[in-house]
Amino acid sequence: MTSGCVAAAASLVEVAVSGFLIEVDDPRREDVRRLLEQHRVFARSVMPPKGVHVLDPDDALDADVTFFSVRVDGELLGIGAIKQLDSDHAELKSMHTAVAARGHGIGRAMVDHLVAVATARGVRRVSLECGAGEAFVAARSMYAAAGFVLCGPFGEYTATPDNVFMTRFLG
Repeated sequence: MTSGCVAAAASLVEVAVSGFLIEVDDPRREDVRRLLEQHRVFARSVMPPKGVHVLDPDDALDADVTFFSVRVDGELLGIGAIKQLDSDHAELKSMHTAVAARGHGIGRAMVDHLVAVATARGVRRVSLECGAGEAFVAARSMYAAAGFVLCGPFGEYTATPDNVFMTRFLG
């Protein structure tokens, strides 16, 4: 990550989006680890193992990854990360909303926040990988509503029948 990215990330440590406070968080926190594991269990229940690309807490500590959480009154409601692929391209990673908090705009607030972080970093393109099955219809619909369109594989991904790729060009 370039020093400009670090400065931009530091200026966006706490940002209220759609009424939710989204802030940089530590993926090693116990409640965050539990929600990441719930995300992994869900993904593995509907996809083959090779199709699951959930960040592991240690991978979320990589210098190119910034990990965020949504909390209300200290309760963890959602998570998401942005991974800098290169100076012009970033990836949204491991977005997940707690089951009890779904349907309240938390996932969309996280997407909007991650896109704002990418914009502040000067990124020109933001992409994501999502499951192709029925279990991911709502997520893909949310991404499309946020301006993401289908694209081919990017980074180290390869196309399979189990995943789709989406991208959004910024400014």
